[in-house]
Amino acid sequence: MNKVIQLKVVDVVVWAVSLLFAFGLLIGEAMADSDSFTATNKKWAAECGSCHIAYPPQLLPAASWRRIMAGLDRHFGSDASLDAASAAEIGAFLERNAGHGKRGRGEPLRITESRWFLHKHDEVRASAWKNPQVKSAANCGACHAGAARGDFDDDAVRIPR
Repeated sequence: MNKVIQLKVVDVVVWAVSLLFAFGLLIGEAMADSDSFTATNKKWAAECGSCHIAYPPQLLPAASWRRIMAGLDRHFGSDASLDAASAAEIGAFLERNAGHGKRGRGEPLRITESRWFLHKHDEVRASAWKNPQVKSAANCGACHAGAARGDFDDDAVRIPR
């Protein structure tokens, strides 16, 4: 093969790899903006889900999950301490599946204080959060019937009146 053809083949291969990489980034960003979450871990579901819904790990960045897991003895006013093995397993799961893209900005400790959450809920009236059926912005299941399954689709939202 002569050098001109070899250079053209290399150019085509580089172009194709670059295109595949860019396509992969676009898919990753689109998935980061999804309103449905499928990551699961039995220990996470059991331990975190025993007091509240097991919030999908994609709703916070890894740094936030690390801070939350490091302070389980004072977890939003409760002692949610775990044995070392459970904490390590859950922490690794949360970090491995943590949010990125729009959900990975900043390091909020509360999902309800993240820029993504505030943007997604900017149309919700303040009175809705005070409704006895809702109680707080952290009670996802009050408006998102599929919250426990990781489904937060906007089209399925029903705000109690």
